[in-house]
This record gives sequence, structure tokens and C-alpha cells, in this order.
Amino acid sequence: MRDVAADLLATIDRATPLLVELGDERSRRHPAPGKWSPREVIGHLIDSASNNHQRFVRAMFQADLVFPGYEQDEWVSVQRYDEAPWQELVGLWAAFNRHIARVMDVAPAEQLTRLRARHNLHELAWAPVPRDRPATLEYFMRDYVGHLRHHLRQVLEVGRDRWLAD
Repeated sequence: MRDVAADLLATIDRATPLLVELGDERSRRHPAPGKWSPREVIGHLIDSASNNHQRFVRAMFQADLVFPGYEQDEWVSVQRYDEAPWQELVGLWAAFNRHIARVMDVAPAEQLTRLRARHNLHELAWAPVPRDRPATLEYFMRDYVGHLRHHLRQVLEVGRDRWLAD
């Protein structure tokens, strides 16, 4: 898992200055009606970190990979990420994910690779695992990093022209 933890840390190191560069004003802009602003995307990634941190730790002590979900849009809305200071959001996102990288790095190999027939990664994972196929914690952790990078690309690559073209 050291490679996934290292990939997560490298992603944080590359993305953080680019996120900060967006600044307060540009991070508030919505790319289209009904689409999240960069603040809300980073807020969603903070919520994802919070939920998945618990899932990763719990998975080391339970036989399955069954975890509660959460209402993503409602979480973003109720926490008013669109009103939070941009640098605080970026700092919290980066710090939380650095901690998750440590969790990934110290996870015992036998927990990471153990096949778990019972899971709900068909509902929770960014790239779902069919319900009738076993899943591993390692897969779920890799999926987490894929999800995080997907959203960062939305903010920094796809949306960059929209948000940075002043």
C-alpha cells in the first residue's frame, strides 16, 4: 500500500498550491447552474475523507466491507462550504488526506488483501465492485484515491479555464 499512500501524498503536494492559486473569488464560481463550485467540490472531498477514514479504520477490525453511505449533496449544502474560507478548506482537505495516507501506509497487508465476500462497494465505491464479487480493502483505498483525483481534475483541469479566465 505504500505506493497508494505515496500517490495520495504526491497528489496532495501537486494540487495544494494550484488550489490555493484559485483564490477566494474564483473558488466561489459555479461552472454551470446546479454544479458545485470549487469550494463545494473540496467540501465534498473533505466529507469523503471523513467518511472513508472511518471506513478504512473499521475495515481493519471487521470481517466485511459494509459501511453506511451519506447524502453527498445534503452534506455539502448543510455545511455551507460555499461560505467557508477557501484557504481553510484547502488546508483541512490536505491535512485530512495526509492522515489518510498514513492510515493506508500502516494498514496490515493481510487486512488489505483479504477477500471479503460481503461488501457494499457496489453502492459506495467510485468504481463499483459488483455485489456478487469479493472485494478488498486495498481496492477500496485505491478507489478512494481515484475518486479524489477525478474531482481534483474537475476543479484544476476541466474547470480551470472557466474559473481562471478572468
